[in-house]
Amino acid sequence: MPQTPTPLRYPGGKSSVWPMVSKLISENNLENREYAEPFAGGCGLALNLLFRNKVSKLHLNDFDPSIWSFWYSVLNLTNELIDMIQQTPVTIEEWHKQREIHKTTSRDNPLILGFSTFFLNRTNRSGIILKAGVIGGKSQAGEYKLDCRFNKKGLIEKIVKIAERKHDIQLYNLDALEFFSVTDKLLSKKGLYCIDPPYYMKGQTLYTNFYEHDDHVQLAKVIESLRTPWILTYDNASEIKALYTKFDKFLFNLNYSAARKRKGTELFVKSKNLSVDIMMKDYFKKISNDNI
Repeated sequence: MPQTPTPLRYPGGKSSVWPMVSKLISENNLENREYAEPFAGGCGLALNLLFRNKVSKLHLNDFDPSIWSFWYSVLNLTNELIDMIQQTPVTIEEWHKQREIHKTTSRDNPLILGFSTFFLNRTNRSGIILKAGVIGGKSQAGEYKLDCRFNKKGLIEKIVKIAERKHDIQLYNLDALEFFSVTDKLLSKKGLYCIDPPYYMKGQTLYTNFYEHDDHVQLAKVIESLRTPWILTYDNASEIKALYTKFDKFLFNLNYSAARKRKGTELFVKSKNLSVDIMMKDYFKKISNDNI
């Protein structure tokens, strides 16, 4: 299996933490339950858990119409999307064309918008769709060129593998709070939320849809009221830790690739009906409210 099963490169993506989440699922006897992400993004973690049979069904939501359009195309317009990948040249001229398409196309044409999203994601620095430049620069004078992350054969193989499991994947295009409203009752006795909101500190530079402070506050209030077990990952910001004083909080390491490769520390919060005591020493460092 490839290192990551997703064809998208995503800032803050959590593909690499699947062993940690997998162990949490096992320790809490949550295997073969349904798994939901309100901020699905690249879906690397979710797909790893599905392909490795840790969960039985995915509920994937993304409010960004461009991200939703890509996943809709993967699941419902698979052959058409593959044809576009095979036939489209990966050139700087095409990059300019797809960038303009991305700016002017709505979710009413998910194949065209989804492909432009995919093309820019694979050719832009760190996979940042509109807020980063093309790999190698517009002059293509850099050491790496725009096609260096565009292995068509490997990417198509990933898309086919995901499409083969489309009956186990339910896709939504809702605001995260509406997604909770729609799914919490359904999942409360048979599911798990993995909540990975836009980063607090650098979300504005990474995502098309980012949160202001009040959005993070409102999200925290809704999460606190959920009946379904949940885990939450965030950038390690004091403002976020202050919103979750009622819950156990931990720090864990994550490798970043945006701008430059480095190892960072992120925040992990869990609902009160989940245990991490057995696995904590392997992955987490617990923090107290006194350290906020």
